Amino acid sequence: MLRLGTREFGEHEPVIMAIVNRTPDSFYDRGATFRDEPALDRVEQAVAEGAAIIDIGGVKAGPGDEVTAEEEVRRTVGFVAEVRRRWPDVVISVDTWRHEVGEAVCEAGADLLNDAWGGVDPRLAEVAARYGTGLVCTHAGGAEPRTRPHRTVYAPPERARDSGPSGVVDDILRVTLGLAERAAGLGVRRDGILIDPGHDFGKSTRHSLQATRELGRMTETGWPVLVSLSNKDFVGETLDRPVKERLLGTLATTAVSAWLGARVYRVHEVAETRQVLEMVASIAGHRPPAVARRGLA
Repeated sequence: MLRLGTREFGEHEPVIMAIVNRTPDSFYDRGATFRDEPALDRVEQAVAEGAAIIDIGGVKAGPGDEVTAEEEVRRTVGFVAEVRRRWPDVVISVDTWRHEVGEAVCEAGADLLNDAWGGVDPRLAEVAARYGTGLVCTHAGGAEPRTRPHRTVYAPPERARDSGPSGVVDDILRVTLGLAERAAGLGVRRDGILIDPGHDFGKSTRHSLQATRELGRMTETGWPVLVSLSNKDFVGETLDRPVKERLLGTLATTAVSAWLGARVYRVHEVAETRQVLEMVASIAGHRPPAVARRGLA
């Protein structure tokens, strides 16, 4: 069982996490939701299209202008409070690696701390434990926040199943399982902990493809797996497409991840993702068709 905020999600229930960037320089929307009203409109649309989680970020993941913890708090805390007021049942996630930001957003009503940088601030898990929120434990390959990978190398694989160019999947498992067990040991609810392979973070395109190919090794651990695939560079490089032409590649990767058992999907395009997830669930036998008339009349 996965429990976040007031919501409980069943074993075969895919969960959509909609991205709402509170940044002026995000790689995908270029600051479209930096101001309050467009951001609130985005939340309303995402919820209407089927998102159960809203993931709010105050710092661009890639390199750019410095954003202090104080500025990150300013961009996120008031917005978290307003989303909580307008949508009391939605799960509010905040994408941050800083414990002081985590503390402030939890006070404002956040349900989940999405640590995309692999526990670089170990006190963030302590905040999650203290406030009873969930926590995403991500593999970032030891990268510092807001840096791009450069000639990243992982040790040779320990298992024959990791047959890619490196032992990246072994490292993903070692790091994420270690972070998850540490969080549980600190008092974070086990049913609120997710693990994330961290596509693109500390990885080449081949690493991210291998992480997708071997995603079943993560889902077999029993921890719910979150994947953040939406319009990322590994999709762009694989298909040689710019940011705005990566939807089809993203959805293909989403379908594979769903078949291999991922539970939560962090996305820009909610409606399209929902259709893919519903189709995969129906093929897998976990969801009946919405209508079934063909061949019956």
